[in-house]
Amino acid sequence: MLHIDYRDGRPIYEQVADSFERMAICGALAPDSQLPSVRQLAMELSINPNTIQRAYGELEKRGVVYSVKGKGNFISADCVTLRERRLQELETEITVRAKEARELGADDQMLISWVIPTGIKEGKP
Repeated sequence: MLHIDYRDGRPIYEQVADSFERMAICGALAPDSQLPSVRQLAMELSINPNTIQRAYGELEKRGVVYSVKGKGNFISADCVTLRERRLQELETEITVRAKEARELGADDQMLISWVIPTGIKEGKP
């Protein structure tokens, strides 16, 4: 389910939030499915419950989850919109980085090889 990388420079709450967001956007978590309770997930991951609470708060702020008082946190039914928003963010980021690379002398072939690695072009994972 979730993997915490203690060598990752990002805070743990952010890793948890990003993992749940990725799973929701990719369809691994169905809309309206319930997330584990803060206490349960904290125990499973052996981390502070406040960290999980912060991750859930971040997910709610991003629109990935909604909370129901006394019931818990649930995956938003609006995952298609979340996916589109994330794709737009990635498009903007890639465009900015491609422009920087061009300014440093990168040509089309180089950019394409970075965006679409050889194995993917040949239909390999």
